Amino acid sequence: MKMGFIRSFIGISLLGTIFLFACQSNKGAEPLAAATDSARDSVTGLANDSATDGAKAQAQLKLSPEQIKAVGIEIGPIEQKNLHAVVKASGQLAVPPQNKAEVNVLMGGIIRSIQVLEGQAVKRGQVLATLENTDFIKLQQEYLTSKNQFSYTREELARQKELNASDLGTGKNLQQIQANYNAETSKLLTQEKQLQQLGIDPVSVAGGHIVSQVSVTAPIAGTIGHITVNTGTYAETGKPLMQIIDNSKIHCDLTVYEKDLFKVRIGQKVNFILTNQNNQLIEGKIYGINKSFEDDSKGIVVHAIIDGANTYKLIPGMYVTALIDVGNQQTTAVPADALVRSEGKDYIFITEERKKTDGLVAFTKTEVVTGVTELGYVQITPLANLPENTWIVKKGAFYLLSKEKAKGDDDK
Repeated sequence: MKMGFIRSFIGISLLGTIFLFACQSNKGAEPLAAATDSARDSVTGLANDSATDGAKAQAQLKLSPEQIKAVGIEIGPIEQKNLHAVVKASGQLAVPPQNKAEVNVLMGGIIRSIQVLEGQAVKRGQVLATLENTDFIKLQQEYLTSKNQFSYTREELARQKELNASDLGTGKNLQQIQANYNAETSKLLTQEKQLQQLGIDPVSVAGGHIVSQVSVTAPIAGTIGHITVNTGTYAETGKPLMQIIDNSKIHCDLTVYEKDLFKVRIGQKVNFILTNQNNQLIEGKIYGINKSFEDDSKGIVVHAIIDGANTYKLIPGMYVTALIDVGNQQTTAVPADALVRSEGKDYIFITEERKKTDGLVAFTKTEVVTGVTELGYVQITPLANLPENTWIVKKGAFYLLSKEKAKGDDDK
């Protein structure tokens, strides 16, 4: 009987153990099932999110040609720009020495009239002002005296030659008269040159026309700069009356430093940007390179001529930033206005303008990675392959981004 009791107790304990193990197994199954269902829902959610992102990436904005024109959207192909193989330099605009003149006087005098204004275009030889001085009359008087003396000496020389040929004169007299004649000739020529430099015609003076005023004329054609005198001012030698600048030959003096000198050569193309020209791109070409350093800067001045300089409002002294093209490396680039930034990423809008649906042009936002930025262009690398003959929005991309955001708010 005792043995039967022991067997019964062992059986009951075994059944209890099995029951506890089964209960624990069921309790573990519920979290596992829940985790499985949660993982399934998460995967489904990610798939849905990916689909949504894909839909967003392919979302298009459609505008009519009238809308495009109204908001000023400009469309064009993606360009290839040389943004890497360049040397960046800065400098100033300048004119050659022969295209810049300081108007001076050879003799002092009173300014009786000024016939030009600052900023006025003048031609070479045009009268700028009139100058008066009693010394002008004195010079003309001396010239007339010398001319009369020269005439007498010339006639006396001819007479002495005749006497000497007839053995009636002496060689000594002839030599003296010849020396006087040579001296008078030199003096007369000198006085004629002085009158001509002052703008007085010696022939007119010899005819009895004496002037008390002389004209100051333009030595070159160009534009009048700062006028430093007034009517009635005494003009002195060595003090300019005004300045004339001819901008038709304006060029750019750029400073290139030692580390880049070996890259720069005559004939290379140069692109300039002037801030006062709305960052308009101006082209030119290197035509001269100095052979000595400027002061202690270890920089060499490089001279570049500007293509079509007369078509721009260029003034000597303007500061410029330039890129000297030293290679042929090309890169994909877009204007700075073509890029928009949203949520920390850069985008462009692309379109196939010739493919219109219902008369509307479709624009698609495409993410890009940007690179070097120079002269208003930015290097880009699209994250997705773009269709062939893709055009981009070069101007007005910000409007499209704003419209897209407004549309997204409406859909919420």
